[in-house]
Amino acid sequence: MAPAITNRVRELRAVQGWTQEQLAAAAGVSRQSINSIERNRYVPSLELALIFARIFNCPTDQIFQLEDPQ
Repeated sequence: MAPAITNRVRELRAVQGWTQEQLAAAAGVSRQSINSIERNRYVPSLELALIFARIFNCPTDQIFQLEDPQ
């Protein structure tokens, strides 16, 4: 079984005080994409992960974590 990727996008967005729509505009994606990422239903591309790193001013491994299957 492949490891799951979890993320802190919702948490980091809340710290900024942004709506999903505002984050989507900053990242150049739809609000629905942000919603899917926050609910761990969609794993973003490397490019989008790097865009989030710029937006949140933190390394990608502080946003996305690779969970070991148990």
